[in-house]
Amino acid sequence: MLKLTASFGKKLPVEGMDFSSQSYHASVEVEIPEGLAPEELDRRIHDTFDLVRGSVEAELTSGPRPAGFQGAPTGGQDFRPAPQRKAQPASGKQLTYLRDIAARRGMTLRELDDQAVVQCRVDTIDKLSREGASHLIDSLSGASAPRQRGQAA
Repeated sequence: MLKLTASFGKKLPVEGMDFSSQSYHASVEVEIPEGLAPEELDRRIHDTFDLVRGSVEAELTSGPRPAGFQGAPTGGQDFRPAPQRKAQPASGKQLTYLRDIAARRGMTLRELDDQAVVQCRVDTIDKLSREGASHLIDSLSGASAPRQRGQAA
């Protein structure tokens, strides 16, 4: 077995405090079977890093803010949650497609649910919204840009 350690960190300025920042960091260590083709090894490395990066970003957008933190992260993003609206559940086609992608990638259903936890904060893909399912499909299929509205999932 090979060990892979992936880490991601982000520092954000604390508004109103010169020379001060808040740091966020996550890392994970996983075992990867030896003898993988270079393309599969690259994919596993990318997926693991994407998982850690997604966890930090998700925490920044929905986690508690440090005391004194009032600003937005660099890049103009804002920490305020979007207005709550009733999300439509993922379609049967989206869920079937997610399971197909997972099978093609050699993922178990538990690993697929783990991705749903990290990327969409739901404990199983069956609880995904349409938007969440679309995001997870893009992530797992390696899409470099999100699909435009109206394209099939």
